[in-house]
Amino acid sequence: MPPKIAKRRLGDVLLEQDLITLDQLQECINIQRSTGQSLASILVSKGYLGEEDLVVTLSEQLGIPHIRVANYNIPQDVLNEVPESLARQYQMLPVSVTGDVLTLAMADPLNIMALDDLRMLTSYEIEPVVAVQSELNEAILRHYGGQQSANLYEEIMGAESKQDGIEVVDEQEEIEDIAHSQAEAQDAPIIRLANLILVKALEARASDIHVEPFEKVLRVRYRVDGMLEETKSPPKSVQSALLSRFKIMAGLDIAEHRLPQDGRFRTRFRGHDIDFRVSILPCYHGEKIVMRVLDKSSLTLDLDKLGFAAQPMEAFREALALPFGMILLTGPTGSGKTTTLYSALHKLNGLDTNIITVEDPVEYELFGVNQVQTRAEIGLTFAAGLRSILRQDPDIIMVGEIRDEETADIAIKAALTGHLVLSTLHTNDAASVYTRLIDMGMEPFLVQSSVGLAAAQRLLRRVCPDCKEPIRVPQDVLERIQYVHPEGAPPPTFVRGRGCNKCKDTGYRGRLAVIEAMTNYGELQELIMTRQPASEIKRVAVQCGMRTLRQNALEKAAEGTTTIEEVLRVSAMD
Repeated sequence: MPPKIAKRRLGDVLLEQDLITLDQLQECINIQRSTGQSLASILVSKGYLGEEDLVVTLSEQLGIPHIRVANYNIPQDVLNEVPESLARQYQMLPVSVTGDVLTLAMADPLNIMALDDLRMLTSYEIEPVVAVQSELNEAILRHYGGQQSANLYEEIMGAESKQDGIEVVDEQEEIEDIAHSQAEAQDAPIIRLANLILVKALEARASDIHVEPFEKVLRVRYRVDGMLEETKSPPKSVQSALLSRFKIMAGLDIAEHRLPQDGRFRTRFRGHDIDFRVSILPCYHGEKIVMRVLDKSSLTLDLDKLGFAAQPMEAFREALALPFGMILLTGPTGSGKTTTLYSALHKLNGLDTNIITVEDPVEYELFGVNQVQTRAEIGLTFAAGLRSILRQDPDIIMVGEIRDEETADIAIKAALTGHLVLSTLHTNDAASVYTRLIDMGMEPFLVQSSVGLAAAQRLLRRVCPDCKEPIRVPQDVLERIQYVHPEGAPPPTFVRGRGCNKCKDTGYRGRLAVIEAMTNYGELQELIMTRQPASEIKRVAVQCGMRTLRQNALEKAAEGTTTIEEVLRVSAMD
């Protein structure tokens, strides 16, 4: 038989456990009487009680289990036992049916009225279990929201077809606050669903959001710490409505489904302005959306706080002090190149310096820096923008990326005529910067004379500080991965992440940058002039004192900030 819940009030239980004060309880009860919200949600929103504390206390005091409903996929026949209106009203979700017992997840299992109403409606014995309120709200939206959203979308489309036209408000003019999206009006489920996807991404510290259409499912994934993670996905039936919502937010054409589109929008989350860069790509089963999350508050503009090792940091400082020349940063997409370049510009920015950038797109706005957004459709390419910049009396130029021969040619000439030029290039390591420019048609003597610093960057996942534990690594393994312990350095402390709730059992939380920086050593000049391969340039640079990407990454592992597995994932053998 299901456990009998004593007819006690939630406030009394929390007072007995000294989790809240009488004044706090009375304040929340007054709010409940005027708003109709549940007492549990008010206590949590006021900050008087944590969601986890509430769940654990109710579970222990009432002797009923608690579950994580975010991990459940509930069959439709079970959902049909509880009407959507009742589930939303009482914040409850049917989990399973066994015989004549219905297991019901609730934020407040002491809500006797809700239990009695459902018992009379279904004729089941009700077995309540406690769930975290935010997870419960999300699960209710996920399981019940799909069909309602689709129906509403059909109603909207039907209404539009009867009108001569419809005015779309430019949402970029007014920043929308999504921090409280789950409490929005019930008559806008698609808006709430879109906002919920954004909120969950921000809470997970995601750098990208992927919404991917397939034949029978609509998949949502977040890129967290460089790795894609699948989250609970909305039903396939909301695909068109959800896509239209994101297009409207980004100011895109909702009627265009055949061509790629790019846009952006801004929103506010917990007091911070967040930019989203939106890319729409037509695929076989619909249009895929990828949204890059650009959080200005998380941008580190202090070069010294990027965590570079001593040798590359010193090489960067020397290069930034050059009166002219090129500083080229290489690495895959999402390796932190833009952050490093912005940090360098921030260090160089002064009242006596004219800094101009040409970017695609402008990711972050820097005060005091003149930033130009490329527009290829009207002829404003990197090369065209760079050519115009040279007539604006610049001291320092930043080009978002050197993609073609024309841009490379103008950038090199700018570096040789008294300008400091910063840019990015796509190669595997620092030494390949020289060979790549030569392959693009640049004369070796121009490349050798203009490049002051070539650097390659990667992002390593940090080991989770809450679950990391030391491990012993055999000497033969260290030799195979090319780890050499520096003389006079403290003994290495290699670690791994065991996995916990804080890191979602991944063992990692956060990221750190690792870089190899190659200055234009005199010993390299003959190699560049004679078009020697990148491997030979790298070998000589190491002899001159350059520390490779693998060496710097292993140093981070020896300090206990990342793992050997992560080092092997992002760096190649030297």
